[in-house]
Amino acid sequence: MLARLKEDVQAVFEKDPAARTRWEVVTSYPGLHAIWLHRLAHALWHRRLPWLARFISHVSRFLTGIEIHPAATIGRRFVIDHGMGVVVGETTEIGDDVLMYKGAVLGGTSLTKGKRHPTIGNGVVIGTNAVILGPISVGDNARIGSGAVVIEPVPADSTAVGVPARVVRGPHVDRGPMATLQHGQLPDPVMAALRALEDRLQGLEQEIIGLKRRLLVLAPDGQVSELVTE
Repeated sequence: MLARLKEDVQAVFEKDPAARTRWEVVTSYPGLHAIWLHRLAHALWHRRLPWLARFISHVSRFLTGIEIHPAATIGRRFVIDHGMGVVVGETTEIGDDVLMYKGAVLGGTSLTKGKRHPTIGNGVVIGTNAVILGPISVGDNARIGSGAVVIEPVPADSTAVGVPARVVRGPHVDRGPMATLQHGQLPDPVMAALRALEDRLQGLEQEIIGLKRRLLVLAPDGQVSELVTE
């Protein structure tokens, strides 16, 4: 148990450059507190003490601003950075070495029982205010951009951005523990489409102007005159 706690603290150091001392991390990181309280609630849930598990989860939410259902399965070295507003649903499964930022939601889209929340692979980074909905999978080492709304599976080693999210980039070079999500460098598929459309319109305008300049029309009196270019 002590080794597992030390591993959690070390994971924070690896994923958050603002962390300075172990005492600071242990006493001042609500994401870490939420994970530790979830482990307790999860153990009680599986010991058929659902009310007590939910109550501990409720207390954790009050203290940290992070809501994790006690039935959710979470792997090792999971780090929640600036976790206010994070929500993890009941049937969520999260792998090892996952990094999640503020406001991320792993939610469901169905009122039926059974699997209705996402499955997150190992080494995934989930950006600020990203929303992943439904019983879909996010592959190992995938990146979910800030504000993305993911409603379809995301392949391993890929990046998904936008609303709804689209996969915009292939395999990552950096797969180590310090792999980060460079939010400012992520491509915007909507903006790219708009720019392509703008370029196409400008090209068509130039073609029309060129045709006008070359086109000759017969005037009503039988004379030939050039069409005004504009």
